[in-house]
Amino acid sequence: MVYDVVVIGAGAAGLMCAAQAGYAGRRVLVLDHANKAGKKILMSGGGRCNFTNLGTTPQHFYSANPHFCISALKRYRPEHFVELVDRHGVEYVEKTPGQLFCATSAKEILRVLLTECEWAGVEIRLKTQITTLERKGDAMCLATSLGRIEAGVVVVASGGLSIPTMGATGFGFELARQFGLDVLPTRPGLVPFTLSDAWKARCAELSGVSLPVSVSSAGRRFTEPMLFTHRGLSGPSMLQISSVWQPGSAIEVDLLPAEDAGDSLRKAREITPKRQLSTWLGERFPKRFAQALLEWYPDPDLARPLAQYSNAELEQWGGRLNQWTLKPAGTEGWRTAEVTMGGVNTQAISSKTFEVKDLPQLRFIGEVLDVTGELGGYNFQWAWASGVACGQAC
Repeated sequence: MVYDVVVIGAGAAGLMCAAQAGYAGRRVLVLDHANKAGKKILMSGGGRCNFTNLGTTPQHFYSANPHFCISALKRYRPEHFVELVDRHGVEYVEKTPGQLFCATSAKEILRVLLTECEWAGVEIRLKTQITTLERKGDAMCLATSLGRIEAGVVVVASGGLSIPTMGATGFGFELARQFGLDVLPTRPGLVPFTLSDAWKARCAELSGVSLPVSVSSAGRRFTEPMLFTHRGLSGPSMLQISSVWQPGSAIEVDLLPAEDAGDSLRKAREITPKRQLSTWLGERFPKRFAQALLEWYPDPDLARPLAQYSNAELEQWGGRLNQWTLKPAGTEGWRTAEVTMGGVNTQAISSKTFEVKDLPQLRFIGEVLDVTGELGGYNFQWAWASGVACGQAC
């Protein structure tokens, strides 16, 4: 079997790339070991797929080579993908500023991609194993469970290591190393934190409680909801900060990001001196969390009014609320991580065509590369942009 382009991986980037190459007149084959295309698309965004972010900029991505993503993101912007889903009649909603989700189901995005591939004449073969990939002159040769396949170009869009139950493997990294490419250390990103000892038990009792916070670590700060779980802390704010957090370090959580807690308590003491601290906390936090705070930091006389609290005591409470500091035991790991930090070093990849420098027959796109977006639709936009740039250049 001979094809112009063989794409390894039937995910977001791979399908987008295949359709583009097909429309350019290439004979395209997509291979995937999974039994279904786009599995990660289907489960993303709680099953509704946060398929782009209208505010996407290169600053929303992590990479050892931060300039690499600029070219592709400029050439294929969020409005281009919105135009595509509009053409296919997909209804969507903007849940928070810039974040677009399917109104009904992530199946709609997969339908768009598979329809585009069909229209472009792309052949998709699932449940296919690839045993070897070798260079053969100006082409590439693959040994697969379908037989021997020759291709003018092979595009690796196999994703990263996140969510192995969806079929994620390190196959793309193995191929990169086989051809002498550097693979930067990988670790789970956009992943919940686990806690240990007393804090694990405390958070488990609050499982299901969510509140808006600001969280800081490694010089970065995110203001989004936090969710208590049986194992620790999750929610958008924790997922965001997990991508920059380093094991062994602490995170600082501002439980009242909109106000200076110490100052507010002093003003409350002045204006409503008979009010109790429990009442003040209950006005700002979910009932279960307000009660938990009083249990974590017990007061020998909880019934006393604010008028009986000293400046030092109120300042101490202000610190607890605006600078709640704790050290995670770790993260939940690849099992629940949404993305892979690190990956194929982009220094050896063309930012225009995504081909390996000195080996244009081999290309890498999507999550397998050392380009990782923040939470909020940015990683899908990278999949679309890198897929289009590579597909049009094949």
